[in-house]
Amino acid sequence: MALSAQPMAIDLSNVEAGTPFEGDYDETLKALQERLSRILVAHIVHKRRAAIVFEGWDASGKGGAIKRLTGGWDPRAYCVWPIQAPTEEEKGRHFLWRFWTKLPTSGIIAVFDRSWYGRVLVERVEGIASEAEWHRGYDGINEFEAQQIDAGMTIVKLFLHVTAETEVDRLKARLDHPWKRWKIGPDDFRNLEKREAYLAALRDMFGHTNTRWAPWHAIDGNNKKAARIASLKVIADQLERSVPMEPPPPSKALEELARNVFGDRETDQPG
Repeated sequence: MALSAQPMAIDLSNVEAGTPFEGDYDETLKALQERLSRILVAHIVHKRRAAIVFEGWDASGKGGAIKRLTGGWDPRAYCVWPIQAPTEEEKGRHFLWRFWTKLPTSGIIAVFDRSWYGRVLVERVEGIASEAEWHRGYDGINEFEAQQIDAGMTIVKLFLHVTAETEVDRLKARLDHPWKRWKIGPDDFRNLEKREAYLAALRDMFGHTNTRWAPWHAIDGNNKKAARIASLKVIADQLERSVPMEPPPPSKALEELARNVFGDRETDQPG
């Protein structure tokens, strides 16, 4: 795959309205989950693989979107990878090594709750990576993604954006909720103080990695329900473009075995 395409910038101020979802949320969510369930089965039977990347601010709704995304999925055919700081062993290797080991095989969809973009976001802002290292990270990431796509993997990248005010309100709500308090740690408060540094890192990230072969999809996360529907629709649209949505015919051997056990029967065909 030629890497000559010029990445395009994304302006996050365009996804801050927080417009409520219009329509029946429960019915729309159910329909999307049924659609996504068929998409997962299509990946299984056609032996395709995909990676869905979620990035976003703290409390932007990544976990809630992932929960709804996988709500109707067969657990044998997907995995969710919550990405945290690299271990000492991982720090001693190339920054992409720990993600190579988590890539899906055929028939599997992998969901990344944060990802290899940590090199150009948190590792940049926190000084974990040197300036030279995170600068090299853009080309490394683009080439890494192009390699996976050339090898037959679909990549869908989402960034869930919320305003500073929304982020603060949600962190306060978590702090007040005894069963959600576990989600908050010192990093959340430190990240709030460094929001401008993260915004600068995000501008550079989009400017360098919003490529033709693996574009970013910025989601307005300021209304949770609208963000979930928007996220699932983007994922469904992108995955359907890369996998045949017609089921393959049953194998002759399986049909013969079924006849021996059940006798003659009609095979259901999709309507």
